Amino acid sequence: MTDQREVGAGRRPELSVVLLCYQAGTLTFAVVNAIRRLLAGEGIDYELVLVGNYLPGDVDDPTPVYLRQIAADEPRAVVVAREKAGMMGWDMRSGLEAASGENILVIDGDGQMPVEDIVRVYRTLREGGYDMVKTYRVRRGDGLVRWAVSAGFNALFGLLFPGVRRYRDINGKPKVFTRAAYERLRLESGGWFVDAEIMLQAVEQGFRIGEVPAVFLKNERRRSFVGVGAAWELWWEMVAYRVRRRRRGARAEREPGGR
Repeated sequence: MTDQREVGAGRRPELSVVLLCYQAGTLTFAVVNAIRRLLAGEGIDYELVLVGNYLPGDVDDPTPVYLRQIAADEPRAVVVAREKAGMMGWDMRSGLEAASGENILVIDGDGQMPVEDIVRVYRTLREGGYDMVKTYRVRRGDGLVRWAVSAGFNALFGLLFPGVRRYRDINGKPKVFTRAAYERLRLESGGWFVDAEIMLQAVEQGFRIGEVPAVFLKNERRRSFVGVGAAWELWWEMVAYRVRRRRRGARAEREPGGR
């Protein structure tokens, strides 16, 4: 499948909302309708980027078909549905790359993040003059395992990258950027580390970053993809990133003009 773009050529909306819908199934209808009502009620000129990438050979996930049905009735919609060359990070990057808005927001499409948070973080971005705004979860309804994975990750992340320690809940979404800020990012992660990669690059480049408290809801309709395997992948990528960064720093010192 190729990307489906229904918005007018050359039009740059005020806000692109990138919705990550992997295996969300019929949940996407309710979430998309809620977002449309919310943004229309706020008078925001928006674009929806619906990301439904799929695993090779996966014929049981109808999500790409549902997204195209939604886009058929929504002229502001863009569908990204490709065979996966990665996992969550690859999905996020493919959606961000397809977004054309002056500001770009990314949120999961499984209904665990209240859609009202879209407006809350976007208003904070505009009114506060930030480059990027994210949420941090003050209450979670998704169980002890997810809480433990998140708490462990954030603690280790703070130890390895003390410059980012002042920010809470590194993986919190929605995240929203100005286009100028997004275009300064050079994201590479194809997995669970992508949110952390965003934060590290944002801090390294001196972004003005705002944070908004949020509640993470329990998902009654779909199993979580975050388990022990995802936790190990996340922690391994974090350590590998730290090693790569130290090696780059060491090379820079050895080069002419280095310290």
